[in-house]
Amino acid sequence: MFINQIGEAAGLIWRALDSQGPLKLPALKKKLKVNDTMLHMAVGWLAREDKIEVEPRGRSYVIQLK
Repeated sequence: MFINQIGEAAGLIWRALDSQGPLKLPALKKKLKVNDTMLHMAVGWLAREDKIEVEPRGRSYVIQLK
């Protein structure tokens, strides 16, 4: 089911941020090799669960764990 793929992508994001610290969205996309839609849905999932902080930075956003 599609919700499982979003959850798996959210787990990948969380682990990447845990090991590397804050990352910009393009860097996360490149590291995880997911499409924009999946990346944004997974970031939304983590934001809704209050697991991450999203901060505007230039023309992108920096994502970091809380």
